[in-house]
Formats: sequence, structure tokens, C-alpha cells
Amino acid sequence: MKIIDAHLHFSNIESFKNTAKNISHLDYSGTGLKREFEASNVVLGIGMGLIESEQGGFPDYSSDNPMGLDLEKCIPEPLVYCVGINPEKLKGSIKVNQLYDIENELKKDRVVGVKIYAGYYPYYVYDEIYEPVYDLAKKYNLPVVIHSGDTYSDRGLLKYSHPLAVDELAVRHREINFIIAHFGDPWIMDTAEIIQKNSNAYADLSGLLVGDTSGVNRFKNERLFVDHIKRGLIYADNYFKVIFGTDWPLVQIESYVDFIKYLVPEEFHEYIFYKNALKVFTKIEKFLP
Repeated sequence: MKIIDAHLHFSNIESFKNTAKNISHLDYSGTGLKREFEASNVVLGIGMGLIESEQGGFPDYSSDNPMGLDLEKCIPEPLVYCVGINPEKLKGSIKVNQLYDIENELKKDRVVGVKIYAGYYPYYVYDEIYEPVYDLAKKYNLPVVIHSGDTYSDRGLLKYSHPLAVDELAVRHREINFIIAHFGDPWIMDTAEIIQKNSNAYADLSGLLVGDTSGVNRFKNERLFVDHIKRGLIYADNYFKVIFGTDWPLVQIESYVDFIKYLVPEEFHEYIFYKNALKVFTKIEKFLP
């Protein structure tokens, strides 16, 4: 079965490097990514644009828009990406230039969406500061991925990353498809309600676990944790609205694929791992083998 990893990272972020080295025990590089892709038959990855201007600075208020993938000089061929947005640079006299640069980036072939880092920046996703970005997403027919749930930094503010905020956004912008990242964990049931209510709301399954194979297997065998996720999937009752992603390098790809296969009924595997991403990220088909 071919797999699309619709949520991963390939940015020079210190916390990602530390996690890869000490927790998930993987090679956080283009070479390491290709090796893991080949082992799991991942034919394409979608990177989430993110930059920190100084080591350990994320969430970094000083990074310019658009934020891309900067781990290495060249982005590996199996990767396309969503442009990351820093709302702090969408204020004052620099706003026009920043939006100009964002729009130019959105015109690139390998840009397939927009990423909003709710919780990392202190704005609700329906704040007016993001409206020009949503207008651009609409103009170029691009989906918007929204970080939701727990933040991978103790400097984040959870009230801004609660998935319920996406409901207002999805109603306001019916022409845009929104993907709630990480199934909004720990607010799984709220996310389930939003994706079953709104035709333009989806969720990805990335980042539910952090660690190597032993860490993944430990939680795979924890019935309460597994039921916590399954309850949301069953309530939403629509496996065509859920997309596979890993949040690599926070977890090893092969073990995470096995974990998601364990969560999802086999008859929906092809949709979760491949077809649903094609439906939402409409530009990616040209990059598939």
C-alpha cells in the first residue's frame, strides 16, 4: 500500500533535533527521511513550514513570512510543503511586504497548503490578523492546516489551540478546507464533532505519540489511551475526513504506521493513508510516482 505522510517537519528547529537524537532515536536528515520513507512505502511527504531565527527560539516571533523548510540547503524530492505563517509579522508597516512574500511563495509548485501555528502564537485562528492569509488560500485553492491541541513548547498557550475555534473558522470560510492537526489531542471529541459537522473540516492523525518503537508500542498496549483516540474516530463516523501524518521527527515512521493501522479498520486504510490526502491537498497528484 502506498502511503502519503501529510504532516511532518524538515526544519532547523533545536527541539526537533533534540527529540530525534534522544527520544525518537532517528536520523533527522534528508538521508534519514528517505530511508524511513522507503521502509514504509511512503511515496510523498508534506512538510510544515517552520523557522526559528535563533537556536531554541520557537515559537519565534521574529521569523519572517513565509516560513518554509530549512533543515538542509535542498529539500528532498519526496517532499512538498505548507507555508508556515508568523502572525506577529502581519502587523504594522511590514504587513504589506510580508503578504507579498507569502503570495509569491504560494505560487510555487511544491507549495500545497498553508500552516497556522495556533497556540504557539497568541491569536485565535478566527482573529482578523489571519484574514488576508485565508484570502490568499482561497485565491490559490489551497487547504489550511491548523495546529491544534497540546503544544510542543511550554511557551505555547493552549486556549488558542483548542479545536473548537476551527468551527467558527470553517463556517466563516466555507470555500476553504481546514485540517485540524493532531486530531486536536487531547480534545479528541471536540475535533470529532467539528469534522462531522462541517463539510470543509478534516483532521490529521499526526503527533499522537512521540518516541521510538518501544515508546509507540507501550502506548499501543494501553487500552485507555487507544480508546481515547478510537472514541473520537467512532463518534465522527467518517474515515473519509481523516488523514495520516506522523509529525516526524517526533516519531519513527514505520512504528507509527503500524499504530495507525491498529486504530483504523482495515477497509479504510487506503483512504486514511493515501486517498484522503489526495482529496484535500489537490496539488500533490503531480508529485506522486
